[in-house]
Amino acid sequence: MLMSSTVKQTQQLSSNHGLFSLRGSLLTLAILTLLSFTFLSLKYSTPSPQVSVAEIVDPEVKELSDEEEGGEQFSDIYHSPRVFKLNYAEMMDKFKVYIYPDGDPKTFYQTPRKLTGKYASEGYFFQNIRESRFRTLDPDQAHLFFIPISCHKMRGKGTSYDNMTIIVQNYVEGLIAKYPYWNRTLGADHFFVTCHDVGVRATEGLPFLIKNTIRAVCSPSYDVGFIPHKDVALPQVLQPFALPAGGNDIENRTNLGFWAGHRNSKIRVILARVWENDTELDISNNRISRATGHLVYQKRFYRTKFCICPGGSQVNSARIADSIHYGCIPVILSNYYDLPFNDILDWSKFAVILKESDVYQLKQILKKISHAEFVSLHNNLVKIQKHFQWNTPPVSYDAFHMVMYDLWLRHHTIKY
Repeated sequence: MLMSSTVKQTQQLSSNHGLFSLRGSLLTLAILTLLSFTFLSLKYSTPSPQVSVAEIVDPEVKELSDEEEGGEQFSDIYHSPRVFKLNYAEMMDKFKVYIYPDGDPKTFYQTPRKLTGKYASEGYFFQNIRESRFRTLDPDQAHLFFIPISCHKMRGKGTSYDNMTIIVQNYVEGLIAKYPYWNRTLGADHFFVTCHDVGVRATEGLPFLIKNTIRAVCSPSYDVGFIPHKDVALPQVLQPFALPAGGNDIENRTNLGFWAGHRNSKIRVILARVWENDTELDISNNRISRATGHLVYQKRFYRTKFCICPGGSQVNSARIADSIHYGCIPVILSNYYDLPFNDILDWSKFAVILKESDVYQLKQILKKISHAEFVSLHNNLVKIQKHFQWNTPPVSYDAFHMVMYDLWLRHHTIKY
């Protein structure tokens, strides 16, 4: 009996010893794991050394970047200056776009209708993309695919809206049937460009085109299906500008505010009715007649601090780019407007953004802006003028490159 009891105690001790050993091993493993994670966390939370643009891009891109910056640091007119600078360099180095070759340039495809007028942005993009470094003839290298159909051309040839929709549908469905690229993403890596509002109307009957592709449009309104994280707001720029760029001329800007134009929207009717007889705001009830003098309308931008930019038949207006070019602070008076390059530029640093309901307090709001605040807005406005200028051939950081940068950002969100 004594021997049996001793054996049982020995077995129990061995069992307890094994249990303690197992617990000890698990505890040791847990401590080592915790220490490992702590080490890795500390290691990767330490800021990494600064990487220069020269280390990640080729010499041509570096030279272009240095030349365009003029030796100045990127300022806070950008939401994330350093991120913009590095991403822009990467875009210049890597971004490739394939242009579908289908379609007769003499009809509605491939080439621009014209490079003048208030819808010139569409024409400039069509021309710039073909002569830019971003174009590739190898679709397997492409990040995005451009659908080169011009609704502005259709408008110029008098095509009805119903026929526009049919033409666009037939063209896109032809591309889908002929090439394999659309079906890989259901069109998510495809985009088309239209500035005239007829382009928006011409695609309304094609829900798969609106839902899936990236739309670069001049009328980016939230209430007509524009999707900010997918689509791109194309700046509407009247080309050519009649007079040189303004700026750095604050002492000449003695007028508080200015607007003249057609009353083709509710907000414009209210603006004219409330302020046309005001002594401090220069508000005209219609366009300024050319009979009053040569370029009288444009010259008023030079003398004005704040230029009122109410939406017209659409939320957008070429008057915004006019204001920027002539150095007059744009006052955005339009609801549901996703402003061009809004995810890159901080518009509050160079513009005044109001709701349409603020029109009744317009003068009071503008007069509350101090001289120091106005000077800051004006100086920042001069810095971003290059982003709203179209050129042929395109110049780094101009309107074309900013649109390409917006497209570059959106190609990263595509799910394959």
